[in-house]
Amino acid sequence: MAINFRGLLGLLSLITLAASDDLPTLYEYYTEGGIKSGLSVDQPYFTLNGKNISIYSGAMHYFRIPPELWQDRLRKLRATGANTVETYIAWNIHEPQDGVFDFGDGGTESGGWADVARYITLAQEEDLFVILRPGPFINAEWEFGGFPSWLLRNEGIVVRTSDSTFMSYVERYFAQLMPILAELQFTKGGPIIMFQVENEFGFSSKIDMDYLQQLYDLYKSSDLVELLVSNDGPDVGQSGTLPGKLFQTVDFGADAKNNFDKLIKIQPNKPVMDMEFYTGWLDHWTEQHHTKSLEDFTNIYEDILAYPGSANLYPFHGGTSWRFLGGSNNGPGDNSGFNPVTSCYDFDAVLNEAGDYTPKYNVTRDLIKKYNTIEVATPDPPEVKERRVYDSLDLNGQLKFEDILKQVPDKIDSDVPLSMEMLPINQNSGQSYGYIVYHKEGLDISADSLLTITGHVRDTVMVLVNNVLISKPLTSSDVLEEFGYWKIENGNITLTTEDLEDATLDLVFENWGRVGFGNFYYQFKGLTDDNQVFLNDEELNSWTIYPLEFKKAWNQNLTDWGEVEESPSGPALYKATLTIDDEDDITDTFIDMRDWVKGFAMVNGMVLGRYASRLGPQQTYYVPGPWLQKGDNEIIVFEHSLTPASQIKFTKDVIFDTP
Repeated sequence: MAINFRGLLGLLSLITLAASDDLPTLYEYYTEGGIKSGLSVDQPYFTLNGKNISIYSGAMHYFRIPPELWQDRLRKLRATGANTVETYIAWNIHEPQDGVFDFGDGGTESGGWADVARYITLAQEEDLFVILRPGPFINAEWEFGGFPSWLLRNEGIVVRTSDSTFMSYVERYFAQLMPILAELQFTKGGPIIMFQVENEFGFSSKIDMDYLQQLYDLYKSSDLVELLVSNDGPDVGQSGTLPGKLFQTVDFGADAKNNFDKLIKIQPNKPVMDMEFYTGWLDHWTEQHHTKSLEDFTNIYEDILAYPGSANLYPFHGGTSWRFLGGSNNGPGDNSGFNPVTSCYDFDAVLNEAGDYTPKYNVTRDLIKKYNTIEVATPDPPEVKERRVYDSLDLNGQLKFEDILKQVPDKIDSDVPLSMEMLPINQNSGQSYGYIVYHKEGLDISADSLLTITGHVRDTVMVLVNNVLISKPLTSSDVLEEFGYWKIENGNITLTTEDLEDATLDLVFENWGRVGFGNFYYQFKGLTDDNQVFLNDEELNSWTIYPLEFKKAWNQNLTDWGEVEESPSGPALYKATLTIDDEDDITDTFIDMRDWVKGFAMVNGMVLGRYASRLGPQQTYYVPGPWLQKGDNEIIVFEHSLTPASQIKFTKDVIFDTP
């Protein structure tokens, strides 16, 4: 048997666990006598290395958990008796710019999240097997379903199909990714027992079996020898799989018997698995926080295990869509059905956003213990570290919008408006996230002039005249039906009630998350080919374009802060300083955003996510303790409206509230 170095370290780290319980570890049990085979579905039940196994898995996305807390979350999963962790792999984490790859070597905004091999290795050290879903499409309520936005720079590209341009990039990415994964397979001494090819392809609006076959061939040619699977809803049949080549799993949140019966009809004499047993549900802005009752969770999970079936709890721990990486859903391609997902990915899961145990945790432990016939050593659940409510902080600095623009490193003059993706920045990879500003000077604007933006904006736009915000802030969900937001077509706004000479106009567009599920074949942000800007009847062109990316290094080096004005004129950055004198006082906390309106916040340069307090349901930001430091910690808020809060306030727990 060949055991790689990482796998050997993982196995050695489990000796203490085994000795403490006088039981073998999971790895000792399934590798005793040497590794001869991987996960098998050649009978109506799973076997691993020739031994029966039911898969008790939990989804935890490495890119939604602070890398410093990966091990804590993995150990909490293993302590339920679960034997497997599942994660997607997000392409846009690992190739943030065209041809620039990061798998842990650093140098990109992905930071520690890029080291996916470390996450997989930590799982093995915590006595867990691994299910990987490398995509390339993942959905996951993640920005662009995991695709990097620079793909859109290729005219005519059709992602998630056998389009040759798209597939050439997939092949290049897989050539970097797959050798890393191949080394970590179970039959080579690692933890990976299963790979999912694509994701819910049966729901695609462009079913292209040539594409699926090409992906399958890429997986097979990449020295991946573990079980290859597909996953779809139980009612799509085999439209999203390759029968005889991909083992088919399903996803559902209820009615286990009926759904598994459907699967057996199309895939007889095989084991059954729910790849996504929904522990709760995701939240879009404006919705009430979704929950699944403990009773429903208990009954459905037991129905799955008693069938008997295997399941991946989706998610076991949802975590947070850090930075600007939370995605959205959409129906039509015109953006009118745009539906962004909150940055908080709590999901009412078994562990909450901050990694706390919920009542579903003990239920999970009890049910796995009841149905798992394999006795191996299982750790006790780790203690949860107490969170702190820091004292409220007064704001001590303001950076006006015009002063923000002065510090933007890139400024592009263009005769025609360019979308984010088409900007000649980031080694010609365009802009992926944040905001984009279209700036124009020297305008003569007569009283009662109308500004019109044709089509549906992507996704919000603030309008400033002479650095004064004149468009309506997002003070209620009703405002989404007005100018400045995606729902209306050909929106217009009156710029002034008096004649203005030599005026300045700024259009500040926000990317609120590219679509991860639905119509994602047109994902440009800012002013796109669908948009024209008119001042009365005259089309406006010749813009100076500022990409506001809010990258960490730039965030940490902002200068020229002024005093906080009582009556600000436009969107601005506001800062406060959290001083921690004792390292023992450093711990997790939440920032309470209920006194703010719309924008995002960052801590020590790291963007925590978006807030829209008047929409809800998310009202707090999770701040991991490892991101704080002894001494001064800088908290910065970008507020869209003219009514910033006067303080930064903290709370111990997540708050969900829809006004």
